Amino acid sequence: MGITFEKVTRTDLRTRPKFSKEDVQKTLDQVVRIVDHMMLRFHDDCFPCACSKNYRYESVGNLSWNSENFDSVWTTSFWTGILWLMYDYTGLDKYRLEAQKHSKLFRQRIDNYYHKNEEEAGLNHHDVGFLYLLSTVADYKRTGSEEALETSLKAAELLSKRYIEQAKIIQAWGDMQDEKQQGRMIIDCNLNIPLLYFASNFVKDVPYFDMAYNHVKNASRYIVRSDASTYHTYHFDIHTGKPKYGSTHQGFSDQSCWARGQAWGLMGFPISYKYVKDEELLNVTKCLANYFINRLPEDFICNWDLIFTEEDGQRDTSAAAIAAIGFSELLKYLPVADESRVLYENACLAIAKSLSEKYMGTNQEGILKSGVYFYNDHLGVDEYLIFGDYFFVELLMRLYKDWDSFW
Repeated sequence: MGITFEKVTRTDLRTRPKFSKEDVQKTLDQVVRIVDHMMLRFHDDCFPCACSKNYRYESVGNLSWNSENFDSVWTTSFWTGILWLMYDYTGLDKYRLEAQKHSKLFRQRIDNYYHKNEEEAGLNHHDVGFLYLLSTVADYKRTGSEEALETSLKAAELLSKRYIEQAKIIQAWGDMQDEKQQGRMIIDCNLNIPLLYFASNFVKDVPYFDMAYNHVKNASRYIVRSDASTYHTYHFDIHTGKPKYGSTHQGFSDQSCWARGQAWGLMGFPISYKYVKDEELLNVTKCLANYFINRLPEDFICNWDLIFTEEDGQRDTSAAAIAAIGFSELLKYLPVADESRVLYENACLAIAKSLSEKYMGTNQEGILKSGVYFYNDHLGVDEYLIFGDYFFVELLMRLYKDWDSFW
């Protein structure tokens, strides 16, 4: 089934936005001040939860959670990732030392899973990738820590246990033996499978690379619709591997296009391309990119579902930041002669400029306002999101210098 390649209709992207490296640096300096203030509350085994309440994060531990903060079970590493980004930007050891404390906490989670209480460890899901790429993999890449590498490989082993051979996908969440949960892939996993690519450089007797590649190919085949929009989730028969149907978990409807899901695709497909060099992944990314751009409000910050394009819709700045990173990643691999390059570069800059000028936090309790975690459940609507904060800072670092990715 072919995918429609829409032409970008926005004429304002023909002109490069005025957002210079000096502007990026000023924004990063502002981020440093916010992070330093947040570090007064969040240190050792104290992390910001997934989303703020009235623009103030509550705290959650890395090894325990309650019903109100359940989703922090997959988001604690984004605070760790912000600390590593601050270390990359400033070179100051205070950020590295705090982040390395987290590496030990994430090692404890793995040890708890195998030796104490699987449920308490909170690792029965595919977001093991998020948790360990931004903590122990980042630690290894920046410091060469052998302990961090060992922990990262243990995490990859755990993620690989969610691979379903018949369907050739990583199951998103739920007990692998629970028939109601079996066979569900979600587009978020595009950003979890880089943990398997990473591990494949060190472990040769387990097909981590093939697992990741098979999964992303199935995401491109089934999660991406023919009009270049995306399902949030797709369901497979685990016995035959047969694709069944697409649906949503966090979008407006099964047939709409959840903005952050589209952004996960925009960022995740070109990251997989970096490892597998499959040109079809770049073609898919360009189709997703044009669909996304054509549904942006005037200020370039998407609404929480792309079915909403009006100016007074509820923005999701986290989706905007992730999508902008996707444009940045895509640009690394497109030929110089590709006419789309200017549009994607300008879209990336336009989003970064708008986020920096209109959506940054003002109370030093978080970085990026107007995020939407789960609109249908009234959770984290028009709030700080710790992952939105992370991706905004990563976007800034990509614009500031040739940044060595954790992915």
